[in-house]
Amino acid sequence: MDMPMDLQHQAMGYDRTATMFSPEGTILQVEYATKTVRLGPVSIGMVCTDGVLIIADKRIKDKLIVSKSANKIFEIDSHIIASAAGIVSDARILAERAQLVAQQHRITYDSPVEPELIIKEIANIKQYFTQYGGARPFGVALMIAGINDKKTELYVSDVTGNYSSYYANAIGENDEKVKEILREKYKKDLTIKKGVKLILDIFEEIQGKKFETDNLELAYIETSDKKLKRLEGEKIKEFIK
Repeated sequence: MDMPMDLQHQAMGYDRTATMFSPEGTILQVEYATKTVRLGPVSIGMVCTDGVLIIADKRIKDKLIVSKSANKIFEIDSHIIASAAGIVSDARILAERAQLVAQQHRITYDSPVEPELIIKEIANIKQYFTQYGGARPFGVALMIAGINDKKTELYVSDVTGNYSSYYANAIGENDEKVKEILREKYKKDLTIKKGVKLILDIFEEIQGKKFETDNLELAYIETSDKKLKRLEGEKIKEFIK
């Protein structure tokens, strides 16, 4: 009886290190980390005519947890925000690195850092951990949204260290379903309020009866003032009225 391919890989040790390719040309530890990302709560980011936004599902089930202590959206700088899907502790380390890079840029050049420089730094760190032994890959996808002068930008970096710029994207659970809806309904002339409404509709469509605004966190930055603003729960619905 032939052994299943996954068991063959395990028996031969291809899944024990991030530095060894399988016969199919894949790095199994990276594939496992990608599956971890898709187990995390979803975050949706969007570029709008008047700014950028990210809405994240915090998925807090324990009523004893203080909601504000479990934020899924990080402030990298006053003009840049980030969200993650996967292992939150991995995301925190990368977010802290991004914050440091942003601070160093302000001190060195007396100007705000470009969002792409932040995502490039994070992507380089991720790639490093797929190339050298002794450590596992980061089990997290990271979404960066920010303002570059007056231009709105959204970037997503995957587990491998690749990154791309997007008009709208999703990371985490059901990300492919969300992206299918975004491809159909996203328009480049959406304002932040209309973008928030579209994302709430997507959450409701995907989650069905499990949909609750109490689990959602919104962070957005307007091009007019380049300042981060946060809303949670019912205040998000009030924002779009």
